[in-house]
Amino acid sequence: MDENAPRPTALLVMEAERQPDVYPPEVLAAVDRLVDRQGPPLTRRQLDGRPDVLRRTDILLTGWGAPVLDAGFMSRAPGLRAVFVAAGSVRHLTTPDFWARGIPIVSAAAANATPVAEFALAQILLGLKQVHRISREVADSHRYPHNPRIPGAYRSRVGLLGLGHIGRLVAAHLSRFDVEVLATDPFADAASAQEQGIRLVGIEELFATCHVVSLHAPLLPETHGSIGASLLASLLPGATLINTARGALIDEEAMTEVLAARPDLTAVLDVTHPEPPVPGSPLFTLPNIVLTPHLGGAMGAERHRLGHLVAGELGRLVRGEPLLHAVDPARAATLA
Repeated sequence: MDENAPRPTALLVMEAERQPDVYPPEVLAAVDRLVDRQGPPLTRRQLDGRPDVLRRTDILLTGWGAPVLDAGFMSRAPGLRAVFVAAGSVRHLTTPDFWARGIPIVSAAAANATPVAEFALAQILLGLKQVHRISREVADSHRYPHNPRIPGAYRSRVGLLGLGHIGRLVAAHLSRFDVEVLATDPFADAASAQEQGIRLVGIEELFATCHVVSLHAPLLPETHGSIGASLLASLLPGATLINTARGALIDEEAMTEVLAARPDLTAVLDVTHPEPPVPGSPLFTLPNIVLTPHLGGAMGAERHRLGHLVAGELGRLVRGEPLLHAVDPARAATLA
């Protein structure tokens, strides 16, 4: 970048509650060494009251609570050069009007994938030991089972539905264990999956033959409610289903019926639809459903990773280097 060129101006807009975690002081200091920030961070509502500030904005920094990049926003930001999102998905932010401008948008999905993959790995290993099922039985019977039959983490099968950022990272974690990893993903490259030790199969085989199935697929019109009664009923005895992706992937009414009839199965749901479940939902009361309130995603200090990724990408932009985490417009519609 030309050393005599004026420093870019940046505006930070996101929800106030999570902003200190996502953009902690050391990240803001790194940002301020690269650009001139226009005052303190704003929320989306505060930005609505100051639309003029976008006319002086070259770079938008954001995260949870980001503004939607629609025609109105873009018209108020004629000099916008790049958007940096310290969060995972950008699907709810981007519009045809945004993509038409040819502006790069960076997602911190790779950084957000780390805690989700760690959480999924922990639940997969617990599922292979059938910890949740056996804990239920111990609590009900007040005795320990004699020589319980469990698959364990030796030559058992783990199925991954989706090989995006998180699915690939989970597969990489599982490569350290003596398990067979199967995956279903219509967009996955068979050669690269094979190199990672993953066998691609159809979704019916995934559900019918794996001891644990972990969901990592994006929510698209064709995946909405795609995990229905037939797939769930085909799960192996004692199998565990883990969802850290999107609650609406599962037909929850069908799932509750199958789980009520199959007490041997366990569903670990870190996401639901809606989230949280409505009062009185059987998701709260079925003993073989484990509900966790979106704990898989970045929490507290884990969110620092997202801000550090954004600061690194901002440095590359300012120095004229290629961005490593820019979203490919051609793939944007298929991402989570």
